[in-house]
Amino acid sequence: MILAGLRETVCDANRELPRQGLVTMTNGNASARDPETGCIVIKPSGVPFEALKPRDMCVLAPDGDPVDALLKPSVDAATHLYVYRHLPGVNGIIHTHSNYAASFAALGAPIPAVLTAICDEFGGPIPCAPYCQVGEEEIGRAIVEHIGGCPAILLANHGAFTVGPDVSSALKAAVMLEDVAKTVHLALLRGTPIPIPPDEVERAHRRYVDKYGQG
Repeated sequence: MILAGLRETVCDANRELPRQGLVTMTNGNASARDPETGCIVIKPSGVPFEALKPRDMCVLAPDGDPVDALLKPSVDAATHLYVYRHLPGVNGIIHTHSNYAASFAALGAPIPAVLTAICDEFGGPIPCAPYCQVGEEEIGRAIVEHIGGCPAILLANHGAFTVGPDVSSALKAAVMLEDVAKTVHLALLRGTPIPIPPDEVERAHRRYVDKYGQG
């Protein structure tokens, strides 16, 4: 089986999405890129997350042609492929319609930097790209044009994408995105959240990147 280890990793990431409450039924997907070959591994279309097995993951060439795929790949494959082609530092992508993040997307609104957790994980406000049609490269193009240095982006009237140097990092960003979106949503019900000044956002993010964890 081609890219057996990466298939297992991507399968695990996909199966984690419902456990984290980020997806409903078969909506959403995870993918990863193999840096050596440039091939991507992505969830098959319409298969329930709990039924997924590593062998079900679809391996696609950088141009989208199937390399080893028993099933049809996600309908979002063109989006993932576009992002991988244009953001070379990205090797993992998560797509969800998680409720609180998608509530901001429904408003076409970014999530402001009003929590230290947003500063730490995202380095500033989480942007929202304009509405675009689903199915081809339009969403990928919107992600590349609007994501900036943030590992997460909302798509107006749609949902969220997160990216990372590997799929585990993208998954962490997706979990954190939904968590901060929920908190900001609750704060907005009570009043106007207090923005964190940009220089403090930058300082907090830099400190988190440099000092958090065991690295």
